[in-house]
Amino acid sequence: MIAIPHFISPIEILLQIIINKYLSESYCLVVISETPLSVKLPMSFTYLDPKKEHFSVETLLKLSEEGCSDYIIRMEDPRQFMNALEEIRPMSMVRRSDKKLVIVPVTDDENSMEPILNLLTMKESSYYAHILLILPTQTERFECLAFNLITHRFVGSDSESKLPIILDRWYSCTNHFENNVYLFPNNLKNLNGKTMKISTFIYKPYVLLDVDTAVAPLGRDGIEIRMIDEFCRWINCTVQIIREDVDLWGEIYENETGIGVIGSVVEGRSDIGIAALYSWYEEWKAMDFSVSVVRSAVICLVPAPRVLECWELPFLPFGKSIWIAVVITFVYASIGLTIAQGCSSNKALLIVFGTIISQAFFPIYFQSQYIVSDSWRIRSVIGWLLVSSLILVSAYGAGLASTFTVPQYEPSIDTVQDLLNSRMEWGANHEAWTFSLALSSEPVAKKLIKQFKIYSFEELQRRSFLRKMAFSLEELPAGLFEVLGLQNSIGNKTISC
Repeated sequence: MIAIPHFISPIEILLQIIINKYLSESYCLVVISETPLSVKLPMSFTYLDPKKEHFSVETLLKLSEEGCSDYIIRMEDPRQFMNALEEIRPMSMVRRSDKKLVIVPVTDDENSMEPILNLLTMKESSYYAHILLILPTQTERFECLAFNLITHRFVGSDSESKLPIILDRWYSCTNHFENNVYLFPNNLKNLNGKTMKISTFIYKPYVLLDVDTAVAPLGRDGIEIRMIDEFCRWINCTVQIIREDVDLWGEIYENETGIGVIGSVVEGRSDIGIAALYSWYEEWKAMDFSVSVVRSAVICLVPAPRVLECWELPFLPFGKSIWIAVVITFVYASIGLTIAQGCSSNKALLIVFGTIISQAFFPIYFQSQYIVSDSWRIRSVIGWLLVSSLILVSAYGAGLASTFTVPQYEPSIDTVQDLLNSRMEWGANHEAWTFSLALSSEPVAKKLIKQFKIYSFEELQRRSFLRKMAFSLEELPAGLFEVLGLQNSIGNKTISC
């Protein structure tokens, strides 16, 4: 029999045994106790007194960011700790699934153990598999104290998962456990049919719901659905689909609530969210993401260029700048010829116009009238006009021949920059298509977000016939596309967005 010093209580002896056996490999341990504990900690630790000001959500968050994942709690109302732990859960960037929580009573009074037992029925406790309660119990020997080591079932159906289980009993007289079992038995490898809630919506080919049972016995199919079914087959869980057909991917609000698939996971309405989720940084700060399983990309479906109307063809040989130069030449040449004539004739505009249009007819006609003139001003203006018009007419004639030979189309949108230059809006049924661009500092990405619009399925389908909008598509492996159910009878082409 081991002699116990009078200043160390039996519960501290038990706690020391648990620390040495189960918490010795912890990177960092947090001890939250309203009374001092006489235990030796072989690892780095932080002691917090919940009655003092330094115990707060901010303090727990800081410790979590430093890698502290295991806790020893000795409080009259440990529910305060569970509420604080749940508050920092989506805020912390360091997340571990093997956190161990050891709850120690403040007194040895059995009648005061009810609040600690009720801890297992809290929703916050359902997120942690390794919770150990140390509760005093009666023994046949008056001089010997005994403590029950209790946890929650965690696995099994919803009605069973919150039930308390007595794992073992420890006696202070013998300093030994009754059964000597492992005190953190939930290893998550067999959930015994535990319900796994999956939030999703129909998004082909990843998620297909309401499928004919003759084709899919479970009434569901798809790439990600098959992954979830196989995952639950491995760990023995039951899949429950929570449909988010209205809010789709959803969004997360600043108060850590949300809607849709990602909002359902953040609020705890579901355990897993699927439906082509990308590695979005803002969403990752509030929840965990698995490794990537499929490579995909966002592309845009844009209207295909049409053949230009016949009336537009005569304007194509010259660009906008050349046409402006022609107009300026016409204006200045008319003014110069008028001045050269001493403002005595109103035919300057006709002379210049005729020379520019075709220097083969009008110059000869008007030259016969001015050739006898000895005015060097008129001859200079007409001469320079003939030279310039000869160059313009030759270039225009060659360009016009080419225009009428090769079919001419509207400007093509082949790149992201082309889409921005066209100022054509692009959009989809949810802003999740721009989540990957939201934090980008690139000017192109910012302009893309400004041109993005959100419409309903019906409005998107209506606009698909107007040739005034580009549509977001997901490029799947093997060159296939997810088209959001849009059906369009007009020709289109795709560009990478």
